[in-house]
Amino acid sequence: MSQLQIVEVTPKNVTKETLFCVRDISNPGFESKRKWFAKRYKEGLRMKILKNADDKMIGFIEYVPAEYAWRPIDADGFIFIHCIVVYSKSDRNKAHGSMLINEVEKEAKAMKKHGLCVMTSKGTWIANKSIFEKNGFTQVDKRGRFEFLSKQWHPSADPRLLDWTLQQKKYEGWHLLYADQCPWHEKSVEALLNTAMDFDIDLKVQKIETAQEAKNAPSGYGVFNLLHNGRLLEDHYLSATRFRNILKKELKK
Repeated sequence: MSQLQIVEVTPKNVTKETLFCVRDISNPGFESKRKWFAKRYKEGLRMKILKNADDKMIGFIEYVPAEYAWRPIDADGFIFIHCIVVYSKSDRNKAHGSMLINEVEKEAKAMKKHGLCVMTSKGTWIANKSIFEKNGFTQVDKRGRFEFLSKQWHPSADPRLLDWTLQQKKYEGWHLLYADQCPWHEKSVEALLNTAMDFDIDLKVQKIETAQEAKNAPSGYGVFNLLHNGRLLEDHYLSATRFRNILKKELKK
């Protein structure tokens, strides 16, 4: 453990340290996330990368004051963890994830926050709750496939999930709403638009530009939403192949 180091990514060193998920600074997704990160940094968003003695990246964590979280949550006074990843399976039983969570907890306590909170799921593109339960988090809310966990050290009302299903009916036709919080969305949006053209589908694309817009998104994940006639079809990154299969199924109805 003593050979590990946690490096804070800032707008000034981001091209050197990269964004972990996308390390190639020439990738269009990197530039989209970099610009998003620079704006959000002013709102308190932080990203830290865990490295070994050889300067190899092992994992990372991204977090933000919950008032500025890009998920449909109500958790004022808390720090919200957007993402946590330990890349290699061989590293996942070495307490590296706990090390990153503990780093955020120390900061949150220094900031006099009520506690930490996080959205988890057994699905893709989001962390499983087990790592957080090992670190003292308990489930305080649940909606669909998403669980909401918190760890509190100051008395406060429990954080809660907002009802994103209330937002879905207003999206008639085909809609894709996304944000640059995930650097892979840029690639997905391009693939989905090209596929929609192949099927002569009018896919209306809208970029989510603020945390408040993300809180009012029509899915639990918040930053990626594919809808058709008021129904949520997917809430995370999609490939062209997956979208093609969705289109075939929907067009048969």
